Amino acid sequence: GGSREPGGAVEMLSSPWARFYSNSCCLCCHVRTGTIILGIWYLIINSVVLLILLSALTDPDQYHLTSAELGGELEFMDDANMCIATAISLLMILICAMATYGAYKQHAAWIIPFFCYQIFDFALNTLVAISVLVYPSTIQDYLRQLPTNFPYKEEIMSVNPTCLVVIILLFISIILAFKGYLISCVWNCYRYINSRNNSDVLVYITTNDTAV
Repeated sequence: GGSREPGGAVEMLSSPWARFYSNSCCLCCHVRTGTIILGIWYLIINSVVLLILLSALTDPDQYHLTSAELGGELEFMDDANMCIATAISLLMILICAMATYGAYKQHAAWIIPFFCYQIFDFALNTLVAISVLVYPSTIQDYLRQLPTNFPYKEEIMSVNPTCLVVIILLFISIILAFKGYLISCVWNCYRYINSRNNSDVLVYITTNDTAV
């Protein structure tokens, strides 16, 4: 008879939380499966970026042609930036691996660094959208700084500035919506694992008379 009350408490505690998150994501897969797929995808992308950066560091003549034309000082700065980018790629690989492992082994704490990275990336993209909206002339300035052999540079610059701003804002809005959806998937996975672990502990305590 005593086990019913804690069981009801578990149900009451889980019901309000269930209103704010869903256990399914795109393609009708579970949020835990979606987080694992997302972590592996980011892991592959950052691994490819790391390989490119390492190749650039080992063979600078192949990747620093523009820097060599501009001068040795800028080339030194490019080498420093390459080292920083390599360190960031290594950190991202670690974060993505932690998120994948945490979702697979149901360790909620391991997902937090990847979730924080998603929030930071979303904030940066939001700032880009705001800067484009507030200072639309920066787009033309950026296009003028592109190399002359950049694909479709003349065609893009010939587009009406207002239309170009609208297109870029629409493109950024789609990206932000997609990133926001991925953030919600990872957050739902974290809450699912966290609530499940808490429920397992409560069920164990309520069914063990000696523990009670």
